Amino acid sequence: MKPVCLVIGAGAGIGGTVGAKFAAEGYHAVLCRRSDEEGLQKLVGAIEGAGGEATGFLMNATEDNAIEERVAQVEAEIGPIDTAIYNLGAQIGNRSLAETPPGTFELGWQLGCFGLYRLARCLFPKMVERGKGTLLVTSSTAAMRGNAGQHSHAASFGGRRMLCQSLNAEFAPQGIHVAHIIVDGSVDAPDTLGKLLGPERFQQLRDTQGAKDGLLLPEKIAETYYHLAQQHRSVWTHELDVRAHTDIPWFNSSAIARSVASEI
Repeated sequence: MKPVCLVIGAGAGIGGTVGAKFAAEGYHAVLCRRSDEEGLQKLVGAIEGAGGEATGFLMNATEDNAIEERVAQVEAEIGPIDTAIYNLGAQIGNRSLAETPPGTFELGWQLGCFGLYRLARCLFPKMVERGKGTLLVTSSTAAMRGNAGQHSHAASFGGRRMLCQSLNAEFAPQGIHVAHIIVDGSVDAPDTLGKLLGPERFQQLRDTQGAKDGLLLPEKIAETYYHLAQQHRSVWTHELDVRAHTDIPWFNSSAIARSVASEI
């Protein structure tokens, strides 16, 4: 039986590409996304066409018991989850405080923080019984600093980062590796950045920044994720940041100094 890599948030960018990388390395990739059955099956078909194993599920992670039931089903029908990828975004665009109603703010928290808690709470006991497991959590610059118009996003991702640290404090001694991965820059991802910018602006960004490796490439990010999952416990990485070589690090820049695309 192959080890299972569960990806929650498997779009055409980081999530789906990470799933494909793990499948190429001998895992059964279980890809979960909220919508777009056609896009999901395209990802599964590409993995299978390359000789890997994959299963796809549509899942709204904010629904009651959706994450818990999916984990139970995968464990019972496909196999033990060796590695889980939590890749749900919580970006709702730039909104002033007045333009961020309570329901919108709470949705960011549901996606950014609460869903991660739910995944860990139902999955970690199984991993503890097996004495091993890995949880890789995609994060962003918003986890490190707040910006005007990012009230929901920054609050939810700041909580995501602290939750990862708390999970590490409790579960690393029990064999569970949790890594918080700060994606500090713009990712060449049509499902996320492409939708936020729109097709025309996204293509312009690809033509300018992408031509000089100024966008983070999902296939290269996937290599980092796989490396993290294979680390020996004597040298576990618990947090790291990745950015394009042309970008200014979050800790050495201001909102004015960065482009609008880099802030998304």
